[in-house]
Amino acid sequence: MVGLVIVSHSWKIAEGLKDLTTEIAPTHNGIIAAGGLEDKSIGTDAIRISEAIKQANDGDGVVVLADLGSGVMSSETAIELLEDEGIRVQLADAPFVEGTIAAAVTAMVGSDFDAVLKAAEDTRGVNKIN
Repeated sequence: MVGLVIVSHSWKIAEGLKDLTTEIAPTHNGIIAAGGLEDKSIGTDAIRISEAIKQANDGDGVVVLADLGSGVMSSETAIELLEDEGIRVQLADAPFVEGTIAAAVTAMVGSDFDAVLKAAEDTRGVNKIN
């Protein structure tokens, strides 16, 4: 199953989104929160994110979803650190919450890496109110 890594500056936000996602996609076991710094303070850490990517990977690849700014940059650095690991990993250009939920549900039903990434990124243009 395609793994997911949730990257936020806030440990609480990453864990909260993981909780919500696990509630909606309960059979997906490869959702890893990589929020905050090691001491749970605000920030992002490329090493922590790269470790989360390794943990989320079961061979089908990992989609990373990041909140903003340096979360995106730290995720990109983490992916670069893993270039020699043979893990298919990509940062989704997607809304943080909606993209994570869509990716998790798509992965849970057995879709491949490209479909999971697309599901996350397709949430960019979805209207919440019609």
